[in-house]
This record gives sequence, C-alpha cells and structure tokens, in this order.
Amino acid sequence: MNRASTHRSAQLQDQLPATHLLLALAIVAVWGTNFVVIKNSLAAFPPFYFAALRYIFALLPMVFFIPRPKVPWSNLCIYGLCTGVGQFGVMYYAINSQISPGLASLVIQTQVFFTIGFAMFFAKEGLKLYQAVAVLVAMTGLGIIAMHTDATTTFLGLALVVFSGFSWGVANTANRKAGAINMLSYVVWASAFSIPPLILIALIFEGGAMHLWEVTLAAPLGAWLGVFWQSWANTLFGYAAWGWLLSKHPAAVVAPAPLLVPIFGMGASAFFLDESLPAWKVMAAGLVIAGLVVNLFWPSLRTQLRRYF
Repeated sequence: MNRASTHRSAQLQDQLPATHLLLALAIVAVWGTNFVVIKNSLAAFPPFYFAALRYIFALLPMVFFIPRPKVPWSNLCIYGLCTGVGQFGVMYYAINSQISPGLASLVIQTQVFFTIGFAMFFAKEGLKLYQAVAVLVAMTGLGIIAMHTDATTTFLGLALVVFSGFSWGVANTANRKAGAINMLSYVVWASAFSIPPLILIALIFEGGAMHLWEVTLAAPLGAWLGVFWQSWANTLFGYAAWGWLLSKHPAAVVAPAPLLVPIFGMGASAFFLDESLPAWKVMAAGLVIAGLVVNLFWPSLRTQLRRYF
C-alpha cells in the first residue's frame, strides 16, 4: 500500500460512518435535553426521591437478565454512591431550586477537570501546560457564572453542581480502575448501591414514608415518563450505546461528542423552559467549552501542526 492509500485509510479510521454519527448525536441529544426532563419531573417528585426512582428502574428488571461485571463489590459501591447520590441526587436538588437546567448542563462538565486531577493524584499523571491553561479558561467561565447569580441561579446551586462534577470525577476514577468491562452491566449493578442512601435521604428530609407514598400516587403520567426517560433512555440506552461506539472506534474519535451536551442542554432549556440566554451566559458557556476543547484536542492539534510547520 502506497503512502497516499495509507493516509486515506487513516482518515477513514478517524471518521464515524453516517449511521454511527447519528447514533452519537442521538446519545448527546438525550443527555443534553435530559435537563429539561429533570426540571419538569421535579415539579412532581422531591429531588432525592426522584433520583431513587431513576435507579430503581435502572436496576429492575435488568439486573435479572445481565450478569454482574467481574469487578469488586467495593468498586461498584463507590461508583453507585458517587453517581446516584453525589452526582444526580445533589444535581437534582440544585436544579429543583438553585440553578437553571441549562447552566447545570454546562457546569456539570467540570467533571473532566476533576477526572484529570484524580488521575494526577492516584496515577501520578503530571499536569501539562495545556491542561493548566484549559482549567484556567474553564474556571474563568465558572467565575462569570458566579458573578451573575440571581433567583434562578444561586452561588449555592453553582457549588452543588460543581460538587456533582466532583462526584462524577470520582465515579470516572472508579470506572477506570474497573478496567475493560460491559458498561451497561456495570451501571445496572452499581445502581443497587445508589438506591438505599437515596431512599434514606428522601425519608428523612423529604416528608417521610406516608408523604412519599402520596407523592407516588399523585404524580401525573408526564412525571413518570420523566422517570423512565431517566432510567432507560438516559442511563441504559445512553451508556450501552456509548460503550458500543467506544468499542468500534478510537476513543479520540468518539470522546469529543459530549462537548455538545451543554449546547443541547442550554438550547432545550431556552426553547422549552424559556430560559434566557444573555451575553454573559453565552460567554461563560464559550469559555467552559473552550477549556474542554483545549484539554481534549491540543495534543492531536499540536501533532498536526508539527507535520506542516
């Protein structure tokens, strides 16, 4: 094979087929617009109880059909607690009254930088200059958000969603420690560890068993559809399809797709919830996404530049 053919072959490997690209966009659309679904369902369910329902239906009935992944129970426990309570339970609480869904979809992406930090601490990976620049740019965007807190987005809400990103980073670290696994099986079985603490928190802080039972009976169909969307579309379909794409293509080809999550999240919030998009919010989103882009793409961009210059 001559050099030109080799170059064309490499280009094809770096591209997603049209059907795979549509699948990636479907996943990102589900993850992004999910923030509108969360806000609507929170009108019927208290946040931690809503999170518990999400994981109950992610666990059941799938746990009876999917074998447990070959990872330690402690790893599943850490992942389940961090995603169920730390990431989604806390984020639902924030979206319920402390931050707008569109901004939540943006701020939660700080998980990328927490994941890098944990890799530095546990795996002794060094912080490169471009990573430091990426963190600084993204933190500037978060600073802009912090300076524009109001009735719809409080500093507490911002802090809670950053904590959700922190919890997601811990979960990512546990996931990396688990190695090459079936991600769908991993998520289903880890859900068993999310449910008990979420139910306990709901029982203590969200009105007790009788109130939660009344809420369950009174919830409209739309709220229940939101629960099932969380469990099946966002959790089971999203993770299973994402894992399938990662198994078919290099991570560098697929990984940039979640950068579109805030675009879908803020766009859906503006369209369905009339969330405003003032200049400061667009600027903050641009800075956070720019930081993520620098972190993901700078090594490959530098390699390409060195080929031509």
